[in-house]
Amino acid sequence: MSPIEAFLTSVILVVLAKTLAWLLQVRSGNAGVVDAIWAFSLGGLAVFYALVGSAPAETRLVLAVLGGLWGLRLGSHLWSRTWGHVEDWRYAQFRAQWGAQVNLKMFGFFQFQNLFTLALSASAFLTVAYRPDDAPNWAQVLAVLIWVTAVLGETLADNQMEEFRRHPHNKGQVCDQGLWYYSRHPNYFFECLHWLAYVPLALGSPWGWLSCAAPLVMAGLLMKLSGIPMLEEGLLRRKPGYADYVARTSALIPWPPKRRS
Repeated sequence: MSPIEAFLTSVILVVLAKTLAWLLQVRSGNAGVVDAIWAFSLGGLAVFYALVGSAPAETRLVLAVLGGLWGLRLGSHLWSRTWGHVEDWRYAQFRAQWGAQVNLKMFGFFQFQNLFTLALSASAFLTVAYRPDDAPNWAQVLAVLIWVTAVLGETLADNQMEEFRRHPHNKGQVCDQGLWYYSRHPNYFFECLHWLAYVPLALGSPWGWLSCAAPLVMAGLLMKLSGIPMLEEGLLRRKPGYADYVARTSALIPWPPKRRS
């Protein structure tokens, strides 16, 4: 399968995946399921590109393992947080605003997200799957080291937040423990870092430089669009201590907090 055929097939796959997410939200009234299906579908695209690509088998195997396991881990975590639970307030806000047109607009919103899904998968996965030679050993080792750091860091951040939420006395409080002491969104930081893992695998191939777009696209999404701005807008309203937390704590990159005067 040529790169163009593989990309066009990926378009069909992500449209089907988001249509499934839309049908699930119609049935359950919980649009948050789209986040889990986004992760599952992106991880699935890494495996798909590895299967149909023309790069040597060793490089494609590394791609399939890294991308597939990342998607499985994150998708499972997001699914456990959404399915059978109250809808995330951000999607609930859309539902209230869109009224009778909610299902139509939600379908369009889900499919619009595919633009970023395709940009991420093409820049990170397609460039690796179709490189003409094996990625050098040093590049594979570096990719695995970045990936392990990113996935373990994101898992730790997710677990620390879940542990904080489990205690009733923390309701309405700001989590500033563990990694959250150094960053307001350490999970987002490690998510951006994860997309950097594919750059060493792609560099050296004709279009390998495009892999640098993946971490930039993810950082842009989280910092400017659907991540931090929307999330913190609600947190500032709902949690009295969050403004102070914002004033002293790095938004993304873990860093010692500012001293209080």
